[in-house]
Amino acid sequence: MKKVLWISSQGGHLNELLQLDTLFANYDSYFMTEKTKTTTFLKEKYKNTSYLLYGTRHHIWCYPFILLVNCVMSLYQYLKIRPDYVVTTGTHTAGPMCMIAKIMGSKVIYIETFANIENKTATGKVIYPFADLFIVQWESMLNIYPKAKFGGCIFK
Repeated sequence: MKKVLWISSQGGHLNELLQLDTLFANYDSYFMTEKTKTTTFLKEKYKNTSYLLYGTRHHIWCYPFILLVNCVMSLYQYLKIRPDYVVTTGTHTAGPMCMIAKIMGSKVIYIETFANIENKTATGKVIYPFADLFIVQWESMLNIYPKAKFGGCIFK
C-alpha cells in the first residue's frame, strides 16, 4: 500500500485538505499540521498524526526560529515515514516538507487554495516548478499556472 503524507497549515488550508477524507483509507496515511487548540482532534481521529510548531511570517521576531525548527521536524518525520507521496493544500508549514520530499524522491502533489482565483500564493510560487502534480480549483488559475491541472472545487 502506498504511503501518503497529508500536510497543511492549520485553518482553511487544513479544512481543504480534510475534504479529501474519503481518500485517506485508500492509503497508508499520515497527517501533519501545526499544533493549535483547533488541531488536537486530529490525533484522536487519525492515529498517524504529527505536529509542527505554529507560526506565520507575521510573527516577525520568532518566525525564523519556528521555520528552522519546522524544517528539522519535517526532515525527521520524512525519514521516519518515507512517504511515496506528499499531498498538500499549503501553506508555509508544508513548504519544507515538499522540498525534502522532492529531493528524497517522493512525488509531490500540491492543491492551490480555493481562496485564490486570480493570484498565486507564496507557497504555490515556490512549489509549482517542482511539483509532480499541481492542481488548481479555478479554471482561471490555469492562465497563471499553465502546467497545472484543473481539479474543480475541493469542497463537498
